Formats: sequence, C-alpha cells, structure tokens
Amino acid sequence: MGILTFLSSIVLASAGAIPSPEKLLPDDTLVVVTVPDFGKLRELYRKSPQRQFWNDPAMKPFHDNFLSKWKEEFVKPLERELSVSLDRYASLPQGQVTFALIQNAPTGSDDQPLGWLLLLDTKDKSAQLKTNFAELRKKWVDAGKIVKTEKIRDQEFAVLPMSSNDVPATLRKLFPQPSEVQELPVDGETKKAAPKHEILIGQVDSLLIVGNSSKAVEKILIRLAGGVLPALGEVAAYEANYRAFFRDAPFYGWVNAKSLIDFMNRKSSERKSSDAADPLAMPKPEKLLSAIGLAGLKTIAFNLQEANEGSLFQLFFGVPEASRQGLFKILAGEAKESSPPQFVPADAVKFRRWRLDGQKTWTTLEKALAEISPQSVNTLNFILDTANTAAKDKDPSFDIRKNLIGNLGDDIITYEKPPRGSSQAQLQSPPSIFLLGSPHPEQLAAALKNILVFLSQQAGTPTEREFLGRKIFSVTLPPISLPMAGPSRPAAPHTLSYAASGGYVAMSTDASLLEEYLRSSESQAKTLRETPGLAEAAQKVSDPGTGLLGYNNSAEIMRAAFEGWKKEPNSVTNAASNLLPGALGMAGPEKNFKDWLDVSLLPAYNKVAKYFHFTVYALSANVDGLTFKLFAPVPPALKGAQGAPSAP
Repeated sequence: MGILTFLSSIVLASAGAIPSPEKLLPDDTLVVVTVPDFGKLRELYRKSPQRQFWNDPAMKPFHDNFLSKWKEEFVKPLERELSVSLDRYASLPQGQVTFALIQNAPTGSDDQPLGWLLLLDTKDKSAQLKTNFAELRKKWVDAGKIVKTEKIRDQEFAVLPMSSNDVPATLRKLFPQPSEVQELPVDGETKKAAPKHEILIGQVDSLLIVGNSSKAVEKILIRLAGGVLPALGEVAAYEANYRAFFRDAPFYGWVNAKSLIDFMNRKSSERKSSDAADPLAMPKPEKLLSAIGLAGLKTIAFNLQEANEGSLFQLFFGVPEASRQGLFKILAGEAKESSPPQFVPADAVKFRRWRLDGQKTWTTLEKALAEISPQSVNTLNFILDTANTAAKDKDPSFDIRKNLIGNLGDDIITYEKPPRGSSQAQLQSPPSIFLLGSPHPEQLAAALKNILVFLSQQAGTPTEREFLGRKIFSVTLPPISLPMAGPSRPAAPHTLSYAASGGYVAMSTDASLLEEYLRSSESQAKTLRETPGLAEAAQKVSDPGTGLLGYNNSAEIMRAAFEGWKKEPNSVTNAASNLLPGALGMAGPEKNFKDWLDVSLLPAYNKVAKYFHFTVYALSANVDGLTFKLFAPVPPALKGAQGAPSAP
C-alpha cells in the first residue's frame, strides 16, 4: 500500500470531508479528469490574462453583444426545456469536480461494461444543492417526465430514463444530433422507440453524484462510508504519476491506457469472434495498436500549473523505453540541441525544431507498415523502385535509398513569418520555410526531384537559377484541396523552391523567404534566440531528453488575426462556426455565429495587445516515457499587476 492509501484512511475518518478523487474512486478507474478545488481554479482564472482580456473595457461592445445573444438564444431556451435556472447552479461547485470512467464488469460480460460518473462537491452549499435538486425533481414530474427512485447502500437516487431523442432542442440547434431513432415494426410487432439509458442523480452530504450505472455509483458510496474497496490511489502507476504531476495541480487528468486498450481489444475480439477470415479486412485492432506503438502505452497523465511566471501545461505518455516502438519511438527523437539556430530571424512568429533522425525514422516506419499491412510496404517499394528506375536513365549511378534516405540527417526546422497582408488568402498562407538537415544536402536536393515527380511531371526537370553561389530549384505543384477550405476557396497551383545550404535543404513556396535564408549568414539583423525572455521560458519546458522545441508569438499572431477579422468579418465568423464541427466529422451548427461573435465590434488591437505574449513548448523523453510541456509566460505589461496569479 502506498502513501496515498495511508492518507486515504486519515481523510475518510474526517467527519464531513469529501475524499479527493484518488481516495474516492475505485482502483478499476480507467479515466479521471478532475478539478480538486473548483474555488481555487475559479480564482486563478479570474486573475489570468485571458480573463483580464475578456473584461477589458475596450472589449465591452463585443463582450456585451456575445453575452446578450448567448443568454437570449441559448441559455434561456435551454433553461425552459430543462426546467432549471442555470444561475442557481453556477455557484454550487466549491470543492472537487470530477469526471471518471470506470469498469462495471472487469470481464466485459456486462451489457454496460463501462460506467461514467460526475462528482461535484458543494462544500458549505449542500443545503442549497438539496433544495435545488428537490425543486428540479418536482419540475420534472410536473412536466411528465418519468422519474423513478432507487436506493443504493441506503442512499436515495433519482433515476431518469434518457435516450438520444431526449437531447434538448436548443442543443440540437447548436450542434445537430443524428436523426431521431424510430425503428420500423417487424412481422406485425409494434415499432420500437430509441434505446433508453438511465441516469442516476443523488446527494451524499455535500457531494452531488451523477452516473449511468448503479454499480459505478455503489463503488463511490462504499468509499464514502469508509469501506475497504481498493482505491485508485493504491494503483502503483497512478501513484507514480501523482507524485510527478498531480501534487498541488489545480487541474489534472489520468488514463489507465493499458487497461483501456486491453478492454477495447477484448470487446473487438468478442464482436469478431464469429466472423470468417477476410484477407482484405483491416488488420486486427491489437495488431494495429502494436505496430503504431500503442500496445506499449501504460498511462497518460496531464496537468495545469499556475505560478507568478505563467501557466505550464504538461502531458505525459507512460511508454517505457524498453517497450517503445512505432509512433512513440519516432516522437522521442534525439536528445540534442533544439534551440533556434542563429539564422532564424527575430520576426518569426512560429518556430519548431525537431531532432528527428531521418534514417532511424524511415526504418521504424517501414517496420510498422510491414506489421500493419505487407501490401503497403510493397506499394512503397514500388514507388521507390519506379523513381529509382526513372532517375537511372539520367544518372546510372543513382540509388534512391542511398542518395535520398541515406542523406537524411537528424534536424528538422520550420519557421513562419507574419502574413504579407490581411486578406483571408494571405492569412491562411503566411510565408514559411521547411529545413531538412542532411550530411550531404546537395545530394539530397538533387534526389528530391525524383520523388517530387510523383506530384508533378515538371519536377523531373525543375527550373534552375543561381543565387549567391547556390542553385535554387523551382517546380510548379498541382492544386491540392485543403480540408475544410470550402468550395468558395479552391486551391491554386503553387511553386515550390528548394536549395541546399548550411547543412540543410531549404524548401518554401515563398521565393523571397528562401532567398532570405540563403543570405542569412551575412545578415546583422536580430535573431529569434535574442527575443527577451525566450531563453528563460525555454528552460521551463526543456529537460535533458528534449528533442523538440517550439515557439509561437501569440502577440503577432493575434495582431494579424484582428486585422483579418476587421477586414473580412463574414468569412472569418462563418469559418470559425464550422471549423470545429467539421474537424470532428459532425454537422455544422444550424445557427450562424456571426450574431454572437460579431468581430466588427472588436477594438483596435493595440488597445488589448498587452494581454498577449508568446508560448514555448517542448517534447522530451526519458526511460519512463514522453513528456510534452507548454509554457505561457505572463505578458510583460501584466507582470506585478494586482491580478497576477500567485504561486501554487
């Protein structure tokens, strides 16, 4: 038993205290996302730059318009449909707010093998919770809803039948749901309604418990009563992540990835156990997961930390080095220098450097493809052999694996500069450059044209020109439709230029940016690495095993966005309202957000620029796993202000 178990016995013995998630949830918890102290998180958010930006007087026209539309067109209709006043519930979260996914039946034989739980501690507002819940239950009954009562461990719970057809109309309008389920009658039977599920709602002291399963709820009640049911804090993997990431964090989450993946594999095997073998079928899930490296994943953990210096987000993938393969083996990269090189200009708004060994990565990808589908490896080899044969017509000594793959280095750099204008086309295609490290960049550049020929026939004979003693190759690539670009913005052909210089092959669709890179050794201009505060911020996210470092100049990115929104408000608001649903494969909202997010009401950017600064992020690896960190320093204009967050 670990230290969390010992602490659990002390807390459970304290009268009136609701245990923390690791002491309250059972040991078969698969997923937990929690705010241990909602009051503390609320206060941290109140002092954050984001909240200060939202409440700035210059934002009042936009702010008031949004809130007015939000309340009139969403909140009030939803309250009428649910028979609740949301304002009466807004102040209830005081202690922990926890969502969890647990196993109802470890064998997976139950018809509902997974249970979800929402736990909300109201602390000294338990009387208000009790009153609100009693009133809500009465309104449900008066509205004709079927509300049953079930006792679990002598605690009374309201049981509310629910189906997909019960989603409130207001939510349907915001994010349309699938069509209502209404099965047709079969052989004279009466038609069936949509399948129903039950939601249990109850209160124990100051804790509100909502769940979809009496089994899941019962496990919580046992822990609340001081029962000896094993707790999440007794799981060794959880305790290790708790010590490293969760202590004092105002917001964190954890996934028992190994158990969750095992569960999904088991359910998939049960569904397909009777299926006949199909040579053209997709690979078995367990084989696919193993090939891409997920089979070696033990846990996932994340947290958010706040301090005077800024906000730090961490995401940890528990993939031990000994079992690391596929995707995670690639992501780990090489623990080498990853700071911005001297040639990256100070006005770069985005930068990323990834110390990825190209040859090792290629070997790992080939191995993963072979495990997933031997046919895919054959296709890849066919492409390489075809390109190799075509190249040998001009150079009999050419060998694509030697000249292309053999010349891949261990350094990949990209950086982006501000858009050259404020039109939507310019905002969507800012000047950017891609640099591929190589021990022999001239050979790699020459070999690229034999691969690019698969995108454009002209690539085999690219346009050549001299610039400062370097040879620049240019090839026109065909239009490529961008995801979610929409029919009104068809992709256009573009010219890719590339050249070898300084140990890299530099590629860009912006010829002037490529030329700027080629003459960077002669430039006396300031560089990105001289940005005030960048080195200190990078130390917040860097570890000895860091192989990737990135930077985003949020201040300049938002400046360009503000200018674009002001110039073309209709296209921006329409795109924003459909971007997320489209990315998730869902239908777009029926309601156009233009009336809610009226960007024409935004102030001039210089009035709110003080709330934006930059962010840095890094990916590192050690023997236990991979860690992604993102740090957002407090903007200089807000440092020392009364609203600055205090150290955790």
